Amino acid sequence: MTRIERLQKRLEKLYIDAFLVTNHDNIFYLTGFDLMAGDGYLLITKNDAIIVSDDRYQLALEEFDSDEVVATITRDYYGVLNRICQALKVTVLGYEDTLSYRLYDVLDEVMVADIVPFTNLIEKMRMIKDSGELTKLQRAADLQAQGYQYVLNQVRPGMTERQLANQLDFWMKEHGASGASFLTIMASGENSAKPHATAGDRVIGDGDVVTLDFGYFVDGYTADMTRTFAVGSIDPELRDVYEIVNTARQEVIDHIKVGERGDVLDSYGRKLIATAGYDDEFNHGMGHGIGLAVHELPASYGPAATDVKLHNNEVITVEPGIYIPEIGGVRIEDDVVVTHGGPQVLTTAPTDLIIVGD
Repeated sequence: MTRIERLQKRLEKLYIDAFLVTNHDNIFYLTGFDLMAGDGYLLITKNDAIIVSDDRYQLALEEFDSDEVVATITRDYYGVLNRICQALKVTVLGYEDTLSYRLYDVLDEVMVADIVPFTNLIEKMRMIKDSGELTKLQRAADLQAQGYQYVLNQVRPGMTERQLANQLDFWMKEHGASGASFLTIMASGENSAKPHATAGDRVIGDGDVVTLDFGYFVDGYTADMTRTFAVGSIDPELRDVYEIVNTARQEVIDHIKVGERGDVLDSYGRKLIATAGYDDEFNHGMGHGIGLAVHELPASYGPAATDVKLHNNEVITVEPGIYIPEIGGVRIEDDVVVTHGGPQVLTTAPTDLIIVGD
């Protein structure tokens, strides 16, 4: 059964006649067609799947090989939506509640059919990866491991964070990535104590730790990896912190299993960090889902994630961290597939502390 067929089968139980998909990633997930955000939509009815866009996409849609999807070319996206729904006798239309208020206002104005919002309808389908998706995620993770090794070979005291991040970006794109899934975090020295510091003008010096957190799309899917390495001799406390974080990462991975609750999984690593005396220095969730986007369901799992329950073939990150102001921080992140046979780690880069220049 195709993804579109799976959605069509659910319409009756959702008490809707059709579903409007406006999210770019969700359109791509269902159809395989890359329609940029805002350039149209996908309408799913009981028997039809219709992409509506404008003449900029006409040739691409004519060349699009699909037995399920047909296309309509127009500049009046939502006037045409109303006319299609009337022709197909759609009286109740579901839509994604992530659309903008401006677009909701348009729908509310033009649609004769009743419109009903849905939360994470397609996103919940995307949580569970098929074998093809897992293969693409493995490719992305493998390329990131190679990119990390490239960084280790390039980094030297006197470079800025931005220079090193730019070199990584060029290397990743030259070797098969289509682009970054988020702004690369290249945080050195005291900047590494800021979990979401992006690459800046700080000069990397001898004695710095550097936290590299990056994700790149390969065949439409993104891995997400963090490694912390040292440039020269570093503060002894940071060496100890590194071992604590790395042990916490492995402890969480060892407890990943189908049916495990998010808060329970988080606790295996968080308790270890707290016991070491750094509970206040770990100030974010343990991880999140990945796939077509760098943050997919579960959006986050941590101490409050009592409603998160792991499923077979779900892919999550495990990324504990400790951040000490004015000294530096350590975060180590792996991507892991949840399976009935136990955790399958996609990230192949080494997790031992690497000291460049030793």
